[in-house]
Amino acid sequence: MTDLRTYLNEIDNAIFRPEGSLSVIQEITALQHELAARNAHPVILVQTPRLIDGSAGGIPVLTNLFASRTLSARALGIDDHRQVATALATLTANTIAPAVIEPEQAPVREVVLAGDDADLLSLPALRQHQGDVGHYVTCGHVVTVDPESGIDNMGIQRLWVRGPRLMGCYMLETSHNMINLRKFWARGEPCPVAVWIGHHPAVEMGAQAKLAYPESHWGVAGGALGTALRLVPSLTHGEQIMVPADAEIVIEGFLPAGRMEAEGPFAEFSGYQGPQMPNPVIEVTCMTRRADAIYHDCGSGLADHLVPDNLAMEAHVYSMVRPVAPSLVNVHVPVSGRRFHAYLQFRNPRPGEVRDAMSAAIAFRRLKAVFAFDEDIDVFDDRQAMWAIATRVQWHRDVMRFDGLTLAPLDPSAPAAASTITKAAIDATLPPARRPGEPRPVAPRNRVSNEALAAAQAALDGVDTGGWPD
Repeated sequence: MTDLRTYLNEIDNAIFRPEGSLSVIQEITALQHELAARNAHPVILVQTPRLIDGSAGGIPVLTNLFASRTLSARALGIDDHRQVATALATLTANTIAPAVIEPEQAPVREVVLAGDDADLLSLPALRQHQGDVGHYVTCGHVVTVDPESGIDNMGIQRLWVRGPRLMGCYMLETSHNMINLRKFWARGEPCPVAVWIGHHPAVEMGAQAKLAYPESHWGVAGGALGTALRLVPSLTHGEQIMVPADAEIVIEGFLPAGRMEAEGPFAEFSGYQGPQMPNPVIEVTCMTRRADAIYHDCGSGLADHLVPDNLAMEAHVYSMVRPVAPSLVNVHVPVSGRRFHAYLQFRNPRPGEVRDAMSAAIAFRRLKAVFAFDEDIDVFDDRQAMWAIATRVQWHRDVMRFDGLTLAPLDPSAPAAASTITKAAIDATLPPARRPGEPRPVAPRNRVSNEALAAAQAALDGVDTGGWPD
């Protein structure tokens, strides 16, 4: 069995367990901010969180699970995080069908809480930042189903714990879950829903793959995990909505037809407060969990929240662009650009190929800018990327502008009433050689000889540089 706790056992030396208790009101998130400021990205496990009323919670809080890009890649069986785009594209393309097991064999059914016993306030949901309207489930995978085909979909949506059995649920109007909801509502029916929390990180990353509609994520999650994902029918909805048998917690219920209520503000991935807006709500029918459940939280706006989806975006953009541009060798969605920027890296592109590739990539809804680089630029180092833009770009020649494209969600710079935006692509690749076999036109890079470099390395051998200014 492959689940969250088997993974935690494997990475035990990468887990920070703070002594004492930390409050679910900002203190756990503040620890993430402080570690990030020190460029440290351990997984954080708070054994005894302090709940809203100040009492000691009985369910540990796990966060920062995805803060390290290196750890996240290794969870997928990828040794080099720089190869995620190609490797994850292959993993998620090779789907593995899920396996359905009996409910009595499912760890997530060890505790069953129905009716008034399904109290959301018993969960250590965090109030992460100043300005947040309340406590949020930030890493809940929301599962709905297309009533026409019976195919399910899931995605991470922010979930405001409004009361013991009520949650606000933010769904983008263009999301597949919202499409499913609208179909049920058009029939005058409530939309069935289940929310699962906590699993092996490979499952969580596979569950965020960008798929067509309608298309189930279970096989993709199994491909990312490398084995069939074990599923069990939900208590409320039966086989209509399946849930992971090895999850930590499952919340079930309905999105009542036509019920929209104010939700937010909430500190979003962009680093800014997301606005208040009308959203559907989930009326909870039951909750199941492991007897020793672990509550998984994602630090919004931090690398912990950005890395898993950015990795999925890299694989998706690579799959979109590679058929257009065979010279594409890598894609990086940098944390510095949140989810709005993508770096494309090329090896000896043909004339026009880079522009074709950028035109294909910018069509991805979440992106608002795409940058192209040659293979000699390390696209995982923002300093090198900015150096290439500074020294290889002429704005009149190398900037492509695209008007009237799909709005990137939660872009704080977008006009309030906008339905489309302007996007850009910047070509920081070198011009082609004048003739075949000739070098491309670029001044020699500053270098030292291999002998001088070896002497410098010898001078530093055994010297601890960790305490010096960075």
